[in-house]
Amino acid sequence: LSSRTAGLVTERHLHSMKSTAVLVNTSRAGIVDQDALVAALGSRRIGGAGLDVFDTEPIAATNPLLSTPSTLLTPHLGYVTRQNYELFFRGAVESINAFLDGHPIRVISPG
Repeated sequence: LSSRTAGLVTERHLHSMKSTAVLVNTSRAGIVDQDALVAALGSRRIGGAGLDVFDTEPIAATNPLLSTPSTLLTPHLGYVTRQNYELFFRGAVESINAFLDGHPIRVISPG
């Protein structure tokens, strides 16, 4: 989440969606205005939401999303697949080998 992505999906965006639309967020919770999402789902303005990320993790027992209709909530594990782990580990090994060979890849430059 960054200043560019925080609050990216607002009440206005949710209101412009079709009533059959399903919002899926597996990225960062703060991208979507949670209060606006709860309101849109509660009024059936949108068809549903699939969420794998929450402002507080694990999700608080008092979070209104837990009692909001038409939601599918998973505990930040949507990325856990054999294919993703193979990709992550392959990338990690590739990065380590490149670094040891004196030619680092995926270098993050300051600023």
